[in-house]
Amino acid sequence: MIDVSAFVKSLKAKPVAVFGLGVSGLSVVRALLQGGAQVVAWDDDPEGRRQAEEIGAVLKEDISECAALVLSPGVPLHFPAPHPVVEKARALGIEILGDLEILHRADLSRKIIGITGTNGKSTTTALLHHIFKTGGIGCTMGGNIGTAILDTDLPEKDGCFLLEISSYQMDLCPDFRPDVSVFLNISPDHIDRHGTLEKYVEAKARIFEGKGVGVCSVDDAHSRLVYERVRERGERTMIPVSVEQEVEGGIFVRGGVLIDDRSGGQKEVGKIEGLETLRGAHNYQNICAAYGVSCQFGVGADLFLKALKTYPGLPHRQYLARRIGGVSYINDSKATNAQAAEKALGCYDDIYWIAGGLAKDGGLEGLEPYADKIRHAYLIGAAAEDFSVWMEKNKIPYCLNKTLDSALPEAHKAAQAAGKGTVLLAPACASWDQFRSYEKRGDLFMALVEKL
Repeated sequence: MIDVSAFVKSLKAKPVAVFGLGVSGLSVVRALLQGGAQVVAWDDDPEGRRQAEEIGAVLKEDISECAALVLSPGVPLHFPAPHPVVEKARALGIEILGDLEILHRADLSRKIIGITGTNGKSTTTALLHHIFKTGGIGCTMGGNIGTAILDTDLPEKDGCFLLEISSYQMDLCPDFRPDVSVFLNISPDHIDRHGTLEKYVEAKARIFEGKGVGVCSVDDAHSRLVYERVRERGERTMIPVSVEQEVEGGIFVRGGVLIDDRSGGQKEVGKIEGLETLRGAHNYQNICAAYGVSCQFGVGADLFLKALKTYPGLPHRQYLARRIGGVSYINDSKATNAQAAEKALGCYDDIYWIAGGLAKDGGLEGLEPYADKIRHAYLIGAAAEDFSVWMEKNKIPYCLNKTLDSALPEAHKAAQAAGKGTVLLAPACASWDQFRSYEKRGDLFMALVEKL
């Protein structure tokens, strides 16, 4: 567990409130108590309250005597309306923080790498963790991936923290800024929490405030604008990355080869196409970003390429669950919007597509170019009826299966009859209509595939 006693001392013996007692909230409670803080905690869920009280927190909603309010990322801060506890804290002049801000104020003298973007955060974070482990570089991974960051161990003296950071988490960081910041891409998402796309971009872009190194994609309009603004400020050393164009002074891909032009001269790092666990142009972007970060920690080209070849991939992200005959079964449950599903659709042919759930704004808009690759669609969840309209418009055969355990056997039967293709779970939707999380949805897919 991370020692946060330096942060606790800054509270001057006043209690700290923790609101939201899920995984990250309970980790904050544990760390604060271990650091010597008085902790007031609350959650509408009685199970969260029970666990917090069991480890020593005082259960009450009154925060008036507290020095700070630590929020879980799921608690609305701005839009559609601030949670009442947020309004109360603001009225009382109580500072609102998240767990990453506590990590920063714990004054641990370790470099921090922060990775954000609409899509690709988890893959890039996990890939960097694998690269560092392969190279013997001490690294603690957390944030929006894996273990809550305050529950992790302090990396060795020359090591670093490697954090996947969501826009919600950045909203809770008044002062925290990573030493090395990565900005992968932007597409419309989480507008329900930010109000507008511009506010969403603004929340993400705060990762580049302050000094340090920045690695930023320039392949979409919003990311390009962020890159130009940060570069003009001159506070950070900026490294542009692209999979669509050659970028001067940056990192890009040409003909499946990774090119390093940070010092000019367009040095060929090595071939990156054909990697089983890093397929598609979107993963080229992740590789470019990972290379830009790795170079800051002395990772050479040979080690980097070796690590790419041994990277095992992440569950629920274009994960090869099984091959049966000539058919691959791919779990991409993390594809919770159309932009993420597009990445998967672009990687495979003869697709038997399982899609649906709780639709995001725009539905399947933008996926029309991939219609010819889809042999049949199997629609599940709340979006099934709406998605059927899109299928009819694009002349794609479909079934209204409603549930995953109904869709998979039908997709399996059709794909096996054809003798080739890909059964692809890439829902283009959130999971909350039928599952607690995209992980639970992906876990069911994996279990069903195992039984085939």
